[in-house]
Formats: sequence, C-alpha cells, structure tokens
Amino acid sequence: MAQFFNNLGRRANSRPPNSAQMPRRSPTINTDSAAESNSPSATVYGNGPKPLYLSNPFVKAALVKGNFKTIVAQPRYCDLNEWVAVNIFDFYTNLNMFYGILAEVCTTSNCRTMSAGPTLDYTWIDSSRKQVKLPAPTYIDYVMSWVQQTIDNGKDFPTKFGVDFHPNFPTIAKQIYRQLLRVFAHVYNAHFTHLLHLSAEGHFNSLFAHFLAFGKQYDLLDYKDIKGRPGEGVGIGDLWDKWKEMGILEL
Repeated sequence: MAQFFNNLGRRANSRPPNSAQMPRRSPTINTDSAAESNSPSATVYGNGPKPLYLSNPFVKAALVKGNFKTIVAQPRYCDLNEWVAVNIFDFYTNLNMFYGILAEVCTTSNCRTMSAGPTLDYTWIDSSRKQVKLPAPTYIDYVMSWVQQTIDNGKDFPTKFGVDFHPNFPTIAKQIYRQLLRVFAHVYNAHFTHLLHLSAEGHFNSLFAHFLAFGKQYDLLDYKDIKGRPGEGVGIGDLWDKWKEMGILEL
C-alpha cells in the first residue's frame, strides 16, 4: 500500500487542523441516530443512475482475491484489544493517505456537506450539542484530528509494556470506527471518479472490504450505519450486500 502512494509522487496530507478550530466535543460521543440523516423517507439513488462503485467492472476491482476471513483472524497469543488497536491504526493511516490525495478536490465549494449519497448528510454535534452541517473537508479534518489525538493518547491506546487497556476501549474503538466509516462513505459517494482517474479503485476497495470484514468480526460496526434505517438508503450498504454476494464478505 505504501508503495502505491510513493508511485503517485506525492505524500498524503495528514496534518491536523489548528486546535483552535476544533470543536470542544467530539460527535462520536453522541449516539443519537437522528444525527445521521435529514431525509429518512428518500432512497439513496433518487432518480439518478446507479453509482459507479456498484457497477462492473469497478465493484470487482481489488488487490486481494477471495474472502477476508483469514486476514482478520486474531493471531494466537495476541491480546484482543491489542489486535483491534493495531488494525484501527492501520485503517486510519491508510484512509488518511487516500484522503490526503483527494484533498485538493474535496473542497468547501465542491463538497458543501458531509454527504454519503444524494439523500444522506452526516451532521456534526457542536459544543452546544446541536446538529450542524459542515463542509466535508472540515468534517473530515475534525474526524482525522480527533482519531490521531486519541491514538496518541497513551491512556486510550497504551503502547508501554505492562499498561493495560482502559475498560472503555471497546466503546472508543466503536466510536472511531463509526467516524471512519463516514469518511469512507463520503469518498465513495463524492470522489470515486477521482479514484478511477488514479487507477486506485482496487486499492480503495480492498481497504474498505478489509475494514468492513474486521468491523463485523469484532462487533465494531453498527448495522444501521452501513445499511441505513428503513427507507433511508446508504450506498455503501448496497456495496456491502454486493460483496457478500461475491463471497468477499461473510454472509
């Protein structure tokens, strides 16, 4: 994966935003599903064509062939929390590199909301606990900065020998997973054509399939975040179903 980014001749921008711009409270603390959509009665495609990432040959593009079950299996003698933490770090790092490449096209003018489809905009929870719409690059910068700060926190992600994981680690891991899923969803919805221009669809599909398989295996994903509520529709939910039909993901 690192070789792929080197071949592009540029480095991903992993630089966090100014801390003064960061909201005082993370949206991951909020569990209210109402924050996820403002059009619960609409479908994901509306009257438009099927997304490219669900169409052949792009839906089949991958670096890894077959099922991801073996890849996500917990190694023998490896602590479960340690295995989850290492994989979350890898998912965050690779997704951050992909987004760094796309940052020049994901602008406040091109991506005015954090959309995951024509009927779904993710909202941010501000310091007053109000739902606010943010441009996608702002939302993603906040998410990536929060994840980086959490990973760097030795209390939440211990790296020293003999230091145990906090009992709240599973909750933190799920919060991170939920936010990274939203970044994946936005990239698929708004920037898949840019990935095609970079011939990167196989790399991104493999990363996301690995992310989904790992999340399902260790109960890090909420099903409604993938599929949406009835009548709501989330494009990546259909991708989940398609990959299950293809045998890439477990049924």
